[in-house]
Amino acid sequence: MSESDQGAAPYAVGFRSVPRELETTQLAVKGRLPDWLSGALLRVAPAQFEVGRQAYAHWFDGLARLHRFGIADGSVTYQSRFLRSEAYTQAKRQGRIVHAEFATDPCRSLFGRVQAIFAPTITDNAVVSVNRIGDDLVALTETRLPVRFDPHTLETLGIHDFGASVEGSVSTAHPHHDGRLAYTYLISFGRQSFYHVHVVDGAQEREIARIPVERPSYMHSFGMSTRRIVLAEFPFVVNPLVLYLSGKPFIRNYRWDPRRGTTLTVLDKESGALVGRWTAPPLFAFHHVNAVDREDGGLEIDLVAYDDASVIDDLYLARLRGAEPVRAVGRLVRLTLPPDDGPVETRLLSHTPIELPRIDYPRRQGRPYRFVWGAGQAGEDFLDSIVKLDLDGDPADNALVWREDGAWPGEPVFVRRPGAAAEDDGVLLSVVLDAGAERSFLLVLDAATLTEIARAEAPEIVTFGFHGNFLGDPEDGPLHA
Repeated sequence: MSESDQGAAPYAVGFRSVPRELETTQLAVKGRLPDWLSGALLRVAPAQFEVGRQAYAHWFDGLARLHRFGIADGSVTYQSRFLRSEAYTQAKRQGRIVHAEFATDPCRSLFGRVQAIFAPTITDNAVVSVNRIGDDLVALTETRLPVRFDPHTLETLGIHDFGASVEGSVSTAHPHHDGRLAYTYLISFGRQSFYHVHVVDGAQEREIARIPVERPSYMHSFGMSTRRIVLAEFPFVVNPLVLYLSGKPFIRNYRWDPRRGTTLTVLDKESGALVGRWTAPPLFAFHHVNAVDREDGGLEIDLVAYDDASVIDDLYLARLRGAEPVRAVGRLVRLTLPPDDGPVETRLLSHTPIELPRIDYPRRQGRPYRFVWGAGQAGEDFLDSIVKLDLDGDPADNALVWREDGAWPGEPVFVRRPGAAAEDDGVLLSVVLDAGAERSFLLVLDAATLTEIARAEAPEIVTFGFHGNFLGDPEDGPLHA
C-alpha cells in the first residue's frame, strides 16, 4: 500500500490509476470451468484518473480502458487496452484534461467557458458499458458518441455514427434490445428541450418520439416492456440555460426538487405515441431492471431506487478513496402503473441492498421473471458481495449472498447454460478486487446457488467499473441493457 493510500478503505486501491496495457496473457485457473462456457467477457472501466497535473473528480470520469477475459476449453486469457477516444488521444497529446466529463470540466477561464457555450465539446470517453448499436459493438457513455471496437483485439475503430439527422447530445449507456431492434434515447438542451426516442434496425436509425420538456431529468437508463417504453423522469432536473452558462461540470448543474415527484412517461414501443403519464413519489435510480405488461393493461416497472440523488455525491473519487464509509446500493422497488389514470403503487421487492442489477436478459426482458443478480453491500462500506434475489420469496428473506474477506466484486454477468430450462441455470462472471494482493480475479459462480466454480487471477488491478457483457460462441441473443 502506498503512502497516499494510508488511512483509506482497503478497496481504494481499485480507484488507483493503472496506466499500462496488457497483451493477451494466459491465466491460471483454480477450479474447473464448465465445458460449455466459451466466449469472452468484455468490460470497460475508468483506469486513468490523472492527466499531467490535473485530476478527474468523479468515478464516472476517468479515461476508459477495455478488458477482455477470453474463455475456451477450460482456460482463461486476459488482455487490456485503453479506448483510443478523442478524449483520450487529446489528453495524451496535450498532457492535460481536454474534454469535459460528467463531474469534471477543464474550462476554467472565462474564454474557455464562452467557447464551450458556442462550440461545445462532447466527450467520447465511453467508460460506462459495452453493448451493440445496430451492427456495431460499442463502448458507451452518456453522450451521443459511442465508440466502436474490435471484440478480439480491443482495437478502437472510431465513432458509431448516429447520422446528421439525429438530435441531442446526452444519451444513455443502456440501449434496449428485443431480439430484432434496438432502442435508445437522446436529450437535446435549448430554449425548448426534448427527449428523442430512437429505434435502430441494423444500420438504419429513426426517431419514433420527440417529447418536449422544460426541465430535463437526469436519467441513466430507461424501461422497456414487450409493448411499451418508459422514461422515468426523476426530480433531479436541470435548467438548460444554467447548464450552458454556469461554468460548472455537467452534473453539478442539476438540482433535487422532490416537489415534482417522479414522472413516468409511457410510450407505445412501435409507434412512439404517448400512452400516458403517471406521477409517483420522488425517488432516484440509475438502473431499471425490467418492465412487464400486466394482463389488466397496467405496467410493472422494476428499478433500483434511492430516496434521493445524493448517491452521486458519494461516488466522487475523494470520497471513494477516503476513510468514511460509502453506501453505493439501493433497494429493488416495483412501481405498478394502473390501466387508467389512477395512483401508482410502490412496493419493495427485497430488503437486501443491490446495485448493478442483471437478469436473464435475452429470455426475460419485458417478460415475467423471478431472479435478479447484482452487487451487494453486506457490510458497512461499498460493494462487498454478490447477491441473488428471488422475487417469489418474502422480501425480508429472499436473498442469497456470496462474500469473501478482502474481496470487492463488480457487476455479476449471467451466462445461461445452453439448453437450460430453469431461469437461473447458468453461471455468473464477476471481476473481483483482491485488495490485499492488489490484483483482480475473474470469479465464476453457480448462478443458482452462488457457490464458487472457478477463479482466474489477473496480473493486475482491474479498476472498478460499471458494466460489461459476455459474447458467447455462438452469440446467444441480444446483449443486456
